[in-house]
Amino acid sequence: MAKTAIILGATGLTGGILLNLLIDDPTYSKIKIFGRTSVEKVGPKIEERLIDMLQLETYKPDFMADVLFCCIGTTNAKTPDKELYRKIDYGVPVTAAKLCKHNEIDTIVVISAMRANVNSNVFYNKTKGEMQRDVFREGIKNCYIVQPSLIGGARKENRLGERIAKIGMSVFDFLVPKQYKIIQPEAIALAMFRLADKGYLETIITSEKIKEIADV
Repeated sequence: MAKTAIILGATGLTGGILLNLLIDDPTYSKIKIFGRTSVEKVGPKIEERLIDMLQLETYKPDFMADVLFCCIGTTNAKTPDKELYRKIDYGVPVTAAKLCKHNEIDTIVVISAMRANVNSNVFYNKTKGEMQRDVFREGIKNCYIVQPSLIGGARKENRLGERIAKIGMSVFDFLVPKQYKIIQPEAIALAMFRLADKGYLETIITSEKIKEIADV
């Protein structure tokens, strides 16, 4: 039976790769993209809605699918205002999970971060931890949170600190513990795709598990 997927964050590095996987897979007949900017792709499968992501709840009637992939995320450099940052990194995934619960979407896969922790003193990590907690609270049947380490690949926006970290981790890769090694966006996208298709015993998928699922 043909399936419908929703992607949030399809213009991002991982989201864009995931979108291509869904386009190429005959299992999916429709891909609904909700976003602020266009993915600039057309095709018989694609239904794109350009919206204010902070008003996602107003699109409840259109939020119908079999699977949700949430690839939303920002950075301190891109969004220095902490209130806005929280509305994006916490608010969008949690709102999406609530819509999934309401509309009986029983499979969701959400990108988080390696150090997500509700008890962290670091704002970024704490926000991600609270997001995870409240997504799980919706009680969706098949709910997976992926926690990648530093993501490789070339981004459109300039992230100087991230570029420096990637260079350092590449040079000293032999010293970096496995769970902290750079992970490529292709591996994350493929793991998310497979989680939605085959499922997994664990619900929080660490960076090492992401690589195992993606067979890289």
